[in-house]
Amino acid sequence: MATLRVLRWSPGADERWQDYAVEAGADTTVLDALVEIQRGQDPGLAFRYACRVGMCGSCGVVVNGRERWACRTLLSTLGPGRITVRPLYHFPVLRDLVVDMAPFTARMRAVGAAFTPGDGERRDARISGDSAERQEIDGAIECIGCGLCVSACTIVAHNARFPGPAALNRAFTLQRDSRDAARSTRWGVLLSDDALARCHGQANCTEVCPMGLAPTRSIIRLRQMATAQLFKWPRYGPHAPEP
Repeated sequence: MATLRVLRWSPGADERWQDYAVEAGADTTVLDALVEIQRGQDPGLAFRYACRVGMCGSCGVVVNGRERWACRTLLSTLGPGRITVRPLYHFPVLRDLVVDMAPFTARMRAVGAAFTPGDGERRDARISGDSAERQEIDGAIECIGCGLCVSACTIVAHNARFPGPAALNRAFTLQRDSRDAARSTRWGVLLSDDALARCHGQANCTEVCPMGLAPTRSIIRLRQMATAQLFKWPRYGPHAPEP
């Protein structure tokens, strides 16, 4: 038996914590427990999920103070005592554990997170999988937009204009993509006062990423590339291969 303490809220109501007792086996996940609560105890409990197998990232919540995917978090790994479950930080709450992901999308748009193809032959150019360009960004391209890193980021909490780790990680992959035609424009955003310069390098984003990505590294590389961009060092230019 396990006890989940869930943060409840709905429009027009006061925020409150509510306890639920659920049967828990060795393989019971937080998502399993939430589904059991909704089906057997409280049909009004709101939370988001889709695949249930750790592929979509839609079930992100804060469990015992740490951002996690509910579907991958076993109750048996959380230790004794009540398990707290609350919605992600830094997102507007729609109801209970469901947050509005619109700010996440807006941050992506702000840094020009969409690939912009060039004209002519470069539009369909391919990057070899064993090239230095591809190998550098390979560890940063698997982001599925779950928002856990944004919730864990302390700078997002204090600066609404800061793009956040997911958006900067995406920007890094595009700035290192020789096919992208918007790199010069994107530098204008990245070099503004509220972007790269604001990250404190605490690596909370890297610590909570369930995909094993390291947004902190991407931000550091963007800073290195930005320095080269500002000082025009040919060898270390933003689109040059690694030395």
